[in-house]
Amino acid sequence: MNTNKHLPLTETTFYILTALLSPGHGYYVMQRVEELSLGRVRIAAGTMYGAIENLLLQNLIAPVPSPDKRRKLYQTTELGRHVLSSEAERLRYLVSIADRFGL
Repeated sequence: MNTNKHLPLTETTFYILTALLSPGHGYYVMQRVEELSLGRVRIAAGTMYGAIENLLLQNLIAPVPSPDKRRKLYQTTELGRHVLSSEAERLRYLVSIADRFGL
């Protein structure tokens, strides 16, 4: 599976895909990203829904059935998980280089 066209991920996209490893709606993702980033990344509602549309178009997330018809739920797809894993591997490699040079 070729994920190179999706890499590198923005920090926000990395957090969104991570948050959606479990099904969630937009507001949940906004809260989860802030939690995962220790408050360093905050996503505004407009940005969140634009990101969701973009990730849907790239097939990195998909809608999932929701018990509450007022809230749309999304989850990271298999492709999204693969892209997320590839990005994590890329970042680990970069950190290993920094470690070798004592940075």
